[in-house]
Amino acid sequence: MTAPLVHTLPVGPLQCNCSILVDRETREALVIDPGGDADQILVALANERARAVALLHTHAHFDHILATAEVARVTQAPARLHPGDRELYETLPDQAAFFGFHADPPAPLGPPLSDGEVIAFGSSRIRAIHTPGHTPGSTCFLLDSAEPILFAGDTLFRRSIGRTDLWGGDTDQILASIRERLYALPDSTPVVCGHGPGTSIGEERRSNPFVRG
Repeated sequence: MTAPLVHTLPVGPLQCNCSILVDRETREALVIDPGGDADQILVALANERARAVALLHTHAHFDHILATAEVARVTQAPARLHPGDRELYETLPDQAAFFGFHADPPAPLGPPLSDGEVIAFGSSRIRAIHTPGHTPGSTCFLLDSAEPILFAGDTLFRRSIGRTDLWGGDTDQILASIRERLYALPDSTPVVCGHGPGTSIGEERRSNPFVRG
């Protein structure tokens, strides 16, 4: 199986890493965390001649969902989220206002994501891994290919972990999610973080000061 094209671009006021995954044969695509700058995301899809079939969210903090409504409107792709974050998703305008930004009400959600669910785009596959802690519904996505990649959202960062002092955060949960679910992956697995530079499972298992393997 040919690995899909993966294009990651920082978007929105907090530079969330939005990833676009494109199946090379069918040009079906997934958009992970459309956190702002809808025009940039839509241009990236158009440049790849790609058709979004789902908008996946690692969690529902405002900086990861700001462009969801516009991208969903243009592409008609369903917005998908773990049900643990539905209530948070619906407070988008209030979340944004708390940080000094404006946001319109969010787009309607499509079918909820479930732990272990496999989402297809063309002949490519990605698997949802529920990793509560940063938020109740936080979910990572593992690309199932010869070159697997973990899209970790704000659960795991290079030498850091996601905040747990915001809505629904739980420090014990996030540490357990990382140790039990993410560190179970092979050390060689690359990690695309929700913000900032990438890393690998092995690097974090050895060197992350918050949670070593």
